[in-house]
Amino acid sequence: MAEVEILPLLWAAVLAAAVLAYAVLDGFDLGVGLVFPFLAEDEKSTAIRTIAPIWDGNETWLVLGGGGLFAAFPLAYSAVFTAFYVPLIVMLLALVVRGVSLEYREKTERWRPFWNVGFWGGSFAAALAQGIMLGAFIQGIEVEDRAYAGGWFDWLTLYSVTCGVAIVLGYGLLGTTWLVMKTNVVSARMRPVVLPLAVGVLAMIACVSIWTPFLDPRLTERWFVWPELTWLIPVPIAIGAVGVALLGAIRSGRDGAPFYLSQALFIVTFAGFGISTYPYIVPHEVTIWEAASPETSLVFLGVGMLVLLPVVIGYTVHTYWVFRGKTPEGGGYESP
Repeated sequence: MAEVEILPLLWAAVLAAAVLAYAVLDGFDLGVGLVFPFLAEDEKSTAIRTIAPIWDGNETWLVLGGGGLFAAFPLAYSAVFTAFYVPLIVMLLALVVRGVSLEYREKTERWRPFWNVGFWGGSFAAALAQGIMLGAFIQGIEVEDRAYAGGWFDWLTLYSVTCGVAIVLGYGLLGTTWLVMKTNVVSARMRPVVLPLAVGVLAMIACVSIWTPFLDPRLTERWFVWPELTWLIPVPIAIGAVGVALLGAIRSGRDGAPFYLSQALFIVTFAGFGISTYPYIVPHEVTIWEAASPETSLVFLGVGMLVLLPVVIGYTVHTYWVFRGKTPEGGGYESP
């Protein structure tokens, strides 16, 4: 394969990895916000302490994914961001409200219930918007003459809303298993919730997986026609294996395994969606190579990425290593 063909593929892989990293990392701290109403006030403070050192760093991957899409695939950036203008704005505003609420709730007693609602509402709106955009992306975006040709609300369908609910449940599972792993007292409240959430997430994955092949004839062919289906056969097998392992780890009362297996479930499911839509970066209209920037631009951007990516990975790993282990109970956001 020529260099001009490899570069867009490498950039697509980098962006896919950034989106996946955001989902599995920011997903669990959004999940902590989703379970906020079920915690007592002192438990809320403990829950926030588990994500205080890392939540803003997790969102770096969202910036990296969006910025990389703009630079490496400007046609896809234009089509996708125009098609999803409304849910994107909702997501960004929700993330702002969530961040402000997280900081302000520790500065007041009188208004703390208000900021608690803001933290939960921002987490819920961001998670739902992300799931809806994922569903609408898989469903397909109408492009004509290298521009978005659909309507303002084409993203709002029963399938996309179903994906939105699935992501909310999935982030909730990540959040509860994170709290089980990182806390002692709060984990006792979360453990009874984890198993029903896991069952619900697996049911939603099955529902969406059965529905997806019938969204478009090209997806149907990918899932049911030989030899294309050989790429997808391992996906449901892997999901089933991870699901069984997850349920077993939850029933055994283990602390860390349910969280890591929940992340593995996200990774395998994400791989299935990626295989379903490949080689399109705007399903089912624009391929990776059609949307890519010129080769010289990709090479120039690649030099910067070779410097930036190790830095992002390095400080992310360092932060998680420094704050490993159980989080002390009680206290607040700024407590030592």
